Amino acid sequence: MAEAAAGKLVGRDKITDATAALFADSVKIPERFIRTNEVQAAGAVVAGEDEASELPVVDMARLLDPELSAQETAKLGSACREWGFFQLVNHGVEEAAMQQIKDSVAQFFSLPLEAKNTVAVRGDGFEGFGHHFSGGASSDKLDWAECLLLFTRPVQARNMEFFWPTNPPTFRHALDRYSVEIENLARRLLSSMAADLGVSQEALLGAFFGAGDGKGQSVSMHHYPPCRHRGTVVGIPPHTDTLGLTLLLQVDDTPGLQVKRGGRWFPVRPLPGALVVNVGDILDVLTNGAYASVEHRVVPDAEGRRVTVAMFHKARVEGRVAPLPELLRGGEARARYRSIGKLEYTKGTVEAVAQGRRFLDSLKM
Repeated sequence: MAEAAAGKLVGRDKITDATAALFADSVKIPERFIRTNEVQAAGAVVAGEDEASELPVVDMARLLDPELSAQETAKLGSACREWGFFQLVNHGVEEAAMQQIKDSVAQFFSLPLEAKNTVAVRGDGFEGFGHHFSGGASSDKLDWAECLLLFTRPVQARNMEFFWPTNPPTFRHALDRYSVEIENLARRLLSSMAADLGVSQEALLGAFFGAGDGKGQSVSMHHYPPCRHRGTVVGIPPHTDTLGLTLLLQVDDTPGLQVKRGGRWFPVRPLPGALVVNVGDILDVLTNGAYASVEHRVVPDAEGRRVTVAMFHKARVEGRVAPLPELLRGGEARARYRSIGKLEYTKGTVEAVAQGRRFLDSLKM
């Protein structure tokens, strides 16, 4: 499989006792975590409370309201084109489901390392508990984070035996319930995106949820411990999401996510109850470049830990990553990206990460 070969280029290390002790008390930072040059080279961070620096806010209830939908759909489209990110309010995800997944994930990351390592990464695999990815542009450098990565939907893609925690006892039910809620929300959101793009709902939804080719949903749960020397470490380095659509739930109110726009980093201040949504590389390709997949990163906080739950959704058209045919009909628009097979895309994206570049750039025509 492409994924197996990819694991040799970009891997995930297990969390050791030494690392757990470091995360608990960041007095002295080991060399493998020190990335001062990267932090300094990343560029300026926007300061202050300037309203222009805030992510756009999209209201799902307004998108679904026949009288308000057109105006809110235009707002959604503008956010996807100009920022590639937005905060989604009134999204309709059950409050109880959100609270249960928040509690379960927070409890999991609070467990002793021995308990968390019962679902640790294995060999060259991606699933399970461990560090974030290593082996990219920063060689053997590690991020200041621990991560639990799981395949969630379709159900048959789950590896319950090795990677789905049974501690806390609520975890499996909470994740199953939340994954359904987020898939349903993604469907509603993509329907509104189709309206903005001027394509049929069937075309865009089919790219994400069409049967038969293994498209699906995965989750990456992150814990970013506080760090006294936050200018020397990286939570997650600058990157774009390589899949289609990401919906992020912040478990607490600790800041850390930053979005790059115009060469500067804009800190995201999450609204209570909101989800942060962003365009991934595949959605950028599907929309023929209309929607922008943009760089973002995570910086650790000096005092508070940050815990997040990011749901990712795959997409492609008839087994290929390519612009939606409806956007190219009539000869009025040329394809801005070349079509590529899904396995070639997977292999190419991982090789690009290992080399510190962006695979999407190689698809541009």
